[in-house]
Amino acid sequence: MPDIFAELSWRGLIHQTTDEAQLRGWLAGGSRVLYAGFDPTADSLHVGHLVALMILRRFQQAGHRPIVVVGGATGMIGDPSGKSEERKLLSIEDLRANVDGMQRQMRSFLDFDAAGGAILENNYDWMSQFRYLDFLRDVGKNFPVNVMLAKDSVKARLEREDSGLSFTEFSYMLLQAYDFVHLNRTHGCELQIGGSDQWGNITAGIDLARRMHGAHLYGMTSPLLTKSDGGKMGKTESGAVWLAPERTSPYQFYQYWLNVDDADVGKCLRYFTDLLRADIEALDAARAADPGRRESQKRLAEDFTRLVHGDAGLAKAKRASETLFGAEISSLSDAELAEIFADVPSQELPRATLAAGLAVLDAFHISGLSKSKSDARRTIDGGGGYVNNRRVTSIEAVLTPADLASETVLVLRSGKKSYALLRFVG
Repeated sequence: MPDIFAELSWRGLIHQTTDEAQLRGWLAGGSRVLYAGFDPTADSLHVGHLVALMILRRFQQAGHRPIVVVGGATGMIGDPSGKSEERKLLSIEDLRANVDGMQRQMRSFLDFDAAGGAILENNYDWMSQFRYLDFLRDVGKNFPVNVMLAKDSVKARLEREDSGLSFTEFSYMLLQAYDFVHLNRTHGCELQIGGSDQWGNITAGIDLARRMHGAHLYGMTSPLLTKSDGGKMGKTESGAVWLAPERTSPYQFYQYWLNVDDADVGKCLRYFTDLLRADIEALDAARAADPGRRESQKRLAEDFTRLVHGDAGLAKAKRASETLFGAEISSLSDAELAEIFADVPSQELPRATLAAGLAVLDAFHISGLSKSKSDARRTIDGGGGYVNNRRVTSIEAVLTPADLASETVLVLRSGKKSYALLRFVG
């Protein structure tokens, strides 16, 4: 079988493991079953989830069998790891909607349909079968409190004077630990993966399985997704970079990766693409020789957007990007233009103004691209006036609804980079 441990190592995806020599030997011994858990805090995955999901994908490509656990039960509580205060509890209806949304997206990364393919589980299915007293007697008695208190994530919260740890949150580690025990018993799962902030939860599951059934299990964590300056990657001014196109459009997703810093793009290529080592190292060399060409960013943006949004989503993102840099505008919606030209000044006019015919000189003046109609005349006479990125050839041109770039928007441009929008409403 392919050496998955070596593959993950050169990609920089291994942060901690239980006994490394044993783990490597075990992985080399045949097809193994492993899992990662994802709590449904929203109806979409975000980029931070994708490190673990891509690791599961690589394990499946190497012949192993991944299990994805969506935490319908643990999501009711919320993981206190790395949190300075307790999460807001979600309603049952919200949790179910979030579970459904995340499960749909996971099918883009893993093959759940092939014989021996990936397995999709919801821990609510087994946790909801327990009565409280039975859980305390059968599971809780095997979980020493001092083990939990020794975890860094718990100690950090208990040491804070302004917030403690509720019994609900305190129970989270036990519930997640039991997931590993259950999956080991039902699916022969022997490895759990997760981000480095999950190390305490993972080792708690290993310890619980040993105490309950004498099982010998393994754990492995990956680095958290951070930028070279230590900040969290996958965050924008408007929030997280999501996989759902309704939250983060294919264009916004594509642009995010197109603008990744040179210091971070090599890591992102290793984490989020299926490119081979030789291809990535060639991109590293090209970036070092001529960073201005941004070949690494272009390849990352294309491959990652295609993986998340498919060929159609990538084509849409590239078309939108080309629009920003002067390609003729057609077949775009108001919403798409709003994303592309989010920082561009806009003016709102009555729809009747355009229906009656709007002189192009007036349009440039009203938009603010020209100080006066005379200034607009000089711009157009000089070949620097554009409507929907098509050059205006006559100062006598009159704009009508047929010239709209989308349902309500005209896009005006002066020179190479000065844009303005006119919106016609009513």
